[in-house]
Amino acid sequence: MSDLFVYHAEICKTFANPRRLEIIDSLRDGAELTASTLLGKMAISKSNLSQHMAVLVQEGIVVQRREGISVYYKLSDKRITKACDLMREVLIDKLSKQSALLETFEKKGAQK
Repeated sequence: MSDLFVYHAEICKTFANPRRLEIIDSLRDGAELTASTLLGKMAISKSNLSQHMAVLVQEGIVVQRREGISVYYKLSDKRITKACDLMREVLIDKLSKQSALLETFEKKGAQK
């Protein structure tokens, strides 16, 4: 197996957490936010945010810079949100198809 697949799987594991996806969404459009700002946007504890940010930084998804006592975070690459948006489109399409299938079954059940 190629190392490329191993690295790809590691990145996908990083994205496989709803809190991390929420953080990525908060940082979309090139936004650079402090940990305090992120805490204000999310219902999450400071220690939990810190753990998720450490993973995102370690995996190269997010970069950080210090300014005084504040730490600022931003996405390392704008394509990250594009990848997330593409996966969300796939999810929405899947849910739409499931909803249409459910409606079909409900209509058939009502006709009996």
